[in-house]
Amino acid sequence: MKVQQDRVSTGNPEADEILCGGFPANSINIVMGQPGSGKSIFAEQLVFENARGDRPILYLTTLSEPLAKMVSYLQRFAFFAEEKIGTSVVYEDIGPQLLKGGIQALVDCVAHAIETSGPKIIVIDSFKALHDLSPSALELRSVLYKLTGLLTAFRTTVFLVGEYTSEDAQRLPEFAVADGILELMRNPLSARDERFVRVLKLRGSDYREGLHAFRIGQLGLEIFPRLVSPEIPEKYTIVEERASTGVEGLDGMIRGGLWRGSTTLVVGPTGSGKTTMGLQFALEGVRRGEPCLYANFQENPMQLARALRSLGADQDIKHRGLHMVYASPVELRVDRIMVSMFRQIEQMGIRRVVIDSVGDLMSAASDPQRLHDYIYALVQHFTVKGVTSMLLFESSILTADSRAEGTHLGGRLSFMSDNIIALGLSDEGSRRVSILKARTSAHHLGHREMEITARGIRIPPGRA
Repeated sequence: MKVQQDRVSTGNPEADEILCGGFPANSINIVMGQPGSGKSIFAEQLVFENARGDRPILYLTTLSEPLAKMVSYLQRFAFFAEEKIGTSVVYEDIGPQLLKGGIQALVDCVAHAIETSGPKIIVIDSFKALHDLSPSALELRSVLYKLTGLLTAFRTTVFLVGEYTSEDAQRLPEFAVADGILELMRNPLSARDERFVRVLKLRGSDYREGLHAFRIGQLGLEIFPRLVSPEIPEKYTIVEERASTGVEGLDGMIRGGLWRGSTTLVVGPTGSGKTTMGLQFALEGVRRGEPCLYANFQENPMQLARALRSLGADQDIKHRGLHMVYASPVELRVDRIMVSMFRQIEQMGIRRVVIDSVGDLMSAASDPQRLHDYIYALVQHFTVKGVTSMLLFESSILTADSRAEGTHLGGRLSFMSDNIIALGLSDEGSRRVSILKARTSAHHLGHREMEITARGIRIPPGRA
């Protein structure tokens, strides 16, 4: 019989999701990371979330920044509650005691706090600073042994915050006794910083592995848990239903439209009609009462509004089910946009999705493999939820005549797509469309001529 563990919430729903409910109660945990990575903010957010007036929370500062400066900085965050200071949340600067009595004074300070106030959570920030005060590794191990025994006997949840490195985690004694280890990372890029959090250890508990992106804002840490593939149900019903593309003549080339829940990769050069096709697909869904999500990284909202108007969409189109997501390719954060899209799909009952374009995600991704895994997981969720999607991808090839070239355009994306539609120009300068792939569906072979009119794309019959 599986014993249910009590959990300590982090104050962040997404972090709790990664930790499968939060940190196990009465555990010893390390929150590690380089300076400026968000360790103290993470700890403070946890502290104020759990400060409910039953047993106090004790926050001990050692030789880090002055206590007054820390509290002043905290007032900028929405989770800060001044009325809890001194009652539910007790701050104490033990730096003077440590400087006077050495690291042995830490055990005395904690023992006195336990005896007088009985805290349910204790945070020591920075614990790494104790290494600078310790005359020997043996003395530090002795203090750590006494402290661990004291905390374990009292049944309190402990967080040791410090500027630890990956090398420290392999050699320092506190990592051996820690039940949980959480690492916050900061990766500087040319135009921005990437921040990630990952769980290195959580004794006796499941957790979601890998890197999870986050940013620091007024609410504290906003975390974007890594998207993972859905569990495959043991039994499922195959939906024998087609979704119209909304493009005149295209449904006939795929024998009735796209299978519900399928993913279609649309490839072609600039000006070939990819965005127009994606908008027609989305508008057709709205016309049929299907909520649609259009994620755009190409045109700005004004340009896209103009394109929608040219296709006959009225100003009320958003209220009728067309949801728009825009992010500038300059400021694009792949983890944030992918997780935000997934949340909207779940919350709004989205039935159709267009991503315009996947190439922008590739350009913004610092880790191509991570992006591939995200898109793969997202496509798998589409399939399970019956969401029909269209991924637009810009190529530099100007012809739609070559099936081999068209299959290569999307790279590994082509293998996770159910359908591939190639748009391009013939040698004579006319626009053409080819169905390169339509999984489990008969489709037109070869290419057809295509027109872009004031009302959108149309494929005239019988012109090959």
